Amino acid sequence: MPVTAIVGAQWGDEGKGKIVDMLSEKVDIIARYQGGANAGHTVVVGKEQYILHLIPSGVLREGKVCVIGSGVVLDPEAFLSEVKELESRGFKVQGSLFISGRAHLIMPYHKKIDAAAESHSKKGKIGTTGRGIGPAYSDKAARIGLRVADLYRPDYFKSRMERAVEQKNILFEHLYKEKKVDLDEIFEQYAGYADKLKGFTADTGYMLRDALAKGKNVLAEGAQGAMLDIDHGTYPYVTSSQSIAGGVCMGLGVPPQSVTQVIGIMKAYTTRVGEGPFPTELNDSNGKKLRDDGGEYGATTGRPRRCGWLDTVVGRYAVDVNGVTSIALTKLDVLDDFDEIKICVSYKLGGQTITEMPEETVSLEKVEPVYETLPGWKKSTNDTDSYTNLPDAAKRYIARVEELVNAPVSIVSTGVSRTATIMR
Repeated sequence: MPVTAIVGAQWGDEGKGKIVDMLSEKVDIIARYQGGANAGHTVVVGKEQYILHLIPSGVLREGKVCVIGSGVVLDPEAFLSEVKELESRGFKVQGSLFISGRAHLIMPYHKKIDAAAESHSKKGKIGTTGRGIGPAYSDKAARIGLRVADLYRPDYFKSRMERAVEQKNILFEHLYKEKKVDLDEIFEQYAGYADKLKGFTADTGYMLRDALAKGKNVLAEGAQGAMLDIDHGTYPYVTSSQSIAGGVCMGLGVPPQSVTQVIGIMKAYTTRVGEGPFPTELNDSNGKKLRDDGGEYGATTGRPRRCGWLDTVVGRYAVDVNGVTSIALTKLDVLDDFDEIKICVSYKLGGQTITEMPEETVSLEKVEPVYETLPGWKKSTNDTDSYTNLPDAAKRYIARVEELVNAPVSIVSTGVSRTATIMR
């Protein structure tokens, strides 16, 4: 009963959408296990570009079943908008896409409190997207959250929401000096979502376990990356869920032994969005070139990404904490025009050389990257689909990455299209 987990091996934005779309061809079910509509996966099919936020990239493959698991926090408005967009472009969504009834709902007051908390933080901003993700997960942990299945029991839903709204309005009125939210208005809005979501709602945990017992293959899709995991990332500059491979079992309700393969998605360089430490960040012409050539702007927010050389201290850590069995190295072609390419192999901290990820974020903020310089290849690799056709210097770069992160590179992406992919 095999599950293949797809995880980001950096700070997110590694190109998971394309890899999931490509691998979806050979599996039965594609399941999203954590995160919310703050994630944005861009997939190019032919001349068409699709940006997906909540719905797994596998929806673009005919005949595949897609699942949004209980570990996801669902914004009904964003979800229904995404469904409408896909249907307008000819994709059949109803009957092939299912939401866990256990998935928690993002409510209007979550978005409001997200924006208010960030705007009132004079220091210590974490760079939230303002989509209500963190507050929704906070309510889940505080046991005052509302779940998709609750929508179909209106009296229960309203009574549960009364408690949450009461708490939030105290914050809005006395802490943030914001207008209070209206319980009845929100209840009416979400009552309208109930009928629209009913055809999608299912016990997806049972569905997945049953499928695995029958020999079906599942591709588990995560959002963000290992360095944004709430427990194992650069806390507090993280997301609010388990984005590492361990989150697959919690977010989908499948047993640990069902996960037989973990593919870590890693850019050939490093990026991150928002605040937080970034040892290899380049605030020079090379950083600008990586951003411009790589199109490094958020699919959801449009925010420019911070760019830097590949950090293999981060890469090794991601391989270890996720149990990565192989790497998909993306955006190799973005490095085509560099005379020299640097790889961070270790850090200097307090006069000491360290090769492992510091546990404390404050320590990571103080490290200095130690670089190894490799020659560039100065030839186009864009759209290359054969390893033998890569320049020798590009092959040496890939081989060195494998050595440094202790995992084989099984996939190399050389462009945005499905065909611009090397399978090794």
